Amino acid sequence: MSDVEERAGAPAASAVDQDGMTGRQKLALAVLLGAQFMLAADFSILTVSLPVIGDSLGFSLDSLQWITTAFALPAAGFTLLFGRIADLAGRRRMFLIGIVLLAVASLVGGLANSPEVLLAARVAQGVATAISVPSALSLMTTTFPEGPLRQKALGLNGALVGAGFSAGALLGGVLTESLSWRWSFLINVPVVVLLVIGTLMVIPEGRAAVRTRLDVPGAITVTGGLLALVFGITTAGHEGWGASSVYLWLAVAAVLLVAFWFIELNSANPLAPVRVLKRGSVLWGNFGGFATIAMATATSFAATLYMQKVLGFSAFTTGVAIGLPGIAIIVAGTIAPRLLARLGAPAVLSLALVVQSLGFAVLLGLSDSDMGAVLVFVGLAVGFFAHAYAIVAYMVSATSGLPDEEQGLATGLTTMSMQIAITLGIPVISAVISARTAALEKTGSETDAVLGGVRAGVLVDALFLLAAAAIVWLFLARKARTGKGAL
Repeated sequence: MSDVEERAGAPAASAVDQDGMTGRQKLALAVLLGAQFMLAADFSILTVSLPVIGDSLGFSLDSLQWITTAFALPAAGFTLLFGRIADLAGRRRMFLIGIVLLAVASLVGGLANSPEVLLAARVAQGVATAISVPSALSLMTTTFPEGPLRQKALGLNGALVGAGFSAGALLGGVLTESLSWRWSFLINVPVVVLLVIGTLMVIPEGRAAVRTRLDVPGAITVTGGLLALVFGITTAGHEGWGASSVYLWLAVAAVLLVAFWFIELNSANPLAPVRVLKRGSVLWGNFGGFATIAMATATSFAATLYMQKVLGFSAFTTGVAIGLPGIAIIVAGTIAPRLLARLGAPAVLSLALVVQSLGFAVLLGLSDSDMGAVLVFVGLAVGFFAHAYAIVAYMVSATSGLPDEEQGLATGLTTMSMQIAITLGIPVISAVISARTAALEKTGSETDAVLGGVRAGVLVDALFLLAAAAIVWLFLARKARTGKGAL
């Protein structure tokens, strides 16, 4: 047994059932999956509640977006930093710190009586997510050895993360209607109590075998760069891509991230070693993950716009109609490891992106007829099914071939890709939809213009997924077949 395994508390080989998981591994997986579901749901649980929260606490209409932005900024900006800290300071320790902070922030948010207190709670929730998600993922990848067991664990994780995103908006709507919007925050508190107990009972500590100093210059530049990137993207989503401030923030992000790259090249103890960032499985695996998540969130937005603006459905009915196809994510996530075992994660990632593209392309047939709701259901069901395969395949690809002491970094990168994808997908496709809608409004009705805009957004979405599939195949899947995919 290696030093890393001893420090991580890995079970002895004799305690491991070669055909499945040990009882302790199953309990650990249940705890980590529960945490991932809760953290994923927190991304979308306030979506339906935003207008109600605004009326309750006195948010102006144009300031409601800060409830989302206050969460997204730290969630994306700090994830790489905290993923690496988890390697050095202890993964279980950081995971516990993260979920306890989430409980405290959720309690404050649920009891908030002013916009300032609520926004402070959302920032703290975002920081807690940046701490918890990569820590939970690295605990998962170090608890289960690379191979079938890890693929099974990550498959279940992909299913629960996807289900959390889909269930969040629906759960938020139910809680808001039946109790109060405050329960969209408060529900986290009892869940965290159970997770803390489970973590202390069944999850061992784990950290790198060799302690090194934290790369402070690298941490400052990458965190600042990611914060500027996410802020620039979210600003574009609310003020439009024509706003000069958008490009100022994106320029700041570019400067800081380039500086980070050169700092890592010359650092004795880099936060993210360049050899890892340049590794094919890490680079292209994360690119595939970015593509599948960005376009899935963007398509959900386009479908929401279509069902409310064209078909006239209510927000609750729309949430149910879009949430039901999310069941496909749960099904696909549980069976995805079988295909990964046959074809390999890189090939499955490329194939899944193609199928996701074809599923979403079904929405090009949308019309102002009520039958459009059927097309939405079919297109999203197919697209989400493939999306789940892509999530599992990208997580397996991006964390494979790296030692345990770098799993926090690897999972930090996968989490960062996810956060940026969630932030970027909707503003970009929204800009396409808005531009096409504005052009069509000059010659047709508002409904026809929105319909045309949605079709344009879906077309860009599907084409981007096809291009991403080709890139992943050329630079990752094809090389993996010749033994060069990890270079």
